[in-house]
Amino acid sequence: MPLVLPDFPWDSLIPYRARAAEHPGGVVDLAVGSPVDPVPPIIRDALAAAVDTPGYPATQGTPEVRDAIVGWYARRGVEIGVENAIPTIGSKEFVALLPTLLGLGAGDAVVFPSVAYPTYEVGALIAGAEPVAADDPDDWPPNTRLVWLNSPGNPDGKVHGHAFLRRAVVAARERGAVVANDECYTELNWEGDGPTPSILDPEVTQGSRRLTLAVHSLSKRSNLAGYRAGFIAGCSDLVGEILEARKHAGLIPPAPVQHAMAVALGDDTHVREQKARYARRRTVLADALEGAGFRIDESRAGLYLWATRGEDAWVTVGALADLGIVVPPGTFYGPGGSRHVRFSLTATDERIAAAADRLASSSN
Repeated sequence: MPLVLPDFPWDSLIPYRARAAEHPGGVVDLAVGSPVDPVPPIIRDALAAAVDTPGYPATQGTPEVRDAIVGWYARRGVEIGVENAIPTIGSKEFVALLPTLLGLGAGDAVVFPSVAYPTYEVGALIAGAEPVAADDPDDWPPNTRLVWLNSPGNPDGKVHGHAFLRRAVVAARERGAVVANDECYTELNWEGDGPTPSILDPEVTQGSRRLTLAVHSLSKRSNLAGYRAGFIAGCSDLVGEILEARKHAGLIPPAPVQHAMAVALGDDTHVREQKARYARRRTVLADALEGAGFRIDESRAGLYLWATRGEDAWVTVGALADLGIVVPPGTFYGPGGSRHVRFSLTATDERIAAAADRLASSSN
């Protein structure tokens, strides 16, 4: 029997996108967090240098890319070994397939935030497990076998501190559950110089990485969405079990991409430069939204502004479409988003400025 999955939510934006296209200044698409800035030359050169790789790449990753992951963590105060990390084909495939790779199914609960990236729920449904939206560890059911955290969060930019992450790890272990933190936006922190807290931080793990995973993507911090470049790190036993399943399934990042990843993870300069670009766009857009009567909630890190003006989200989506601006309603991310919309910072400076001008004119 075919899987019964929710409708793909972005399809419901098609009429609003058509409405926005009628604006004389064209569409400002702030709906999807897809990078628009160039891939840094150092990474492009690395990819080009590795194209002559006719053999099958290693599922576990080349020694080079695994060493680069270890070094990246070391610069952030987290000590891991190569046995604790493997590359992935971006992060979405891993999020969608993790319940299946862990052998979960009927009778097993997969927990995720109440306002969340839809793929956490979809992954549970693909595996035949029970999806449960719950934020407080006290509300996680006894049959929980996988907990998804997302800090910094998509869509709301919420950031969990060490204390909450430590509490979540303890609660998951009490249930015998894997706890995975999706940390794809960790380097886009707007309230500090360094990255946001990791679930692998010693202050969180308290000496043991058992049943813990961190999930990462280079799509946002290095503009590599088109490369499908990501990695996981955490409990060596758990990573080893996942690796064996991935070998059987043929889930292997291409060898040239692995080399490009290693170079990208070894260079922090391009990340700082990209973060500065997003910071400028964020300031322009946030000021315009607040001037137009929006309240911005959370949004402490990541590529989005989670905003409301106290009305049904679809009403806001329609009003913005009349200004030529496309955004998704918060309902795409769960019932808790019914009065919010998500603004992406992944548009050019010119398009962000156009959105700001239109918002300003609408409030006059």
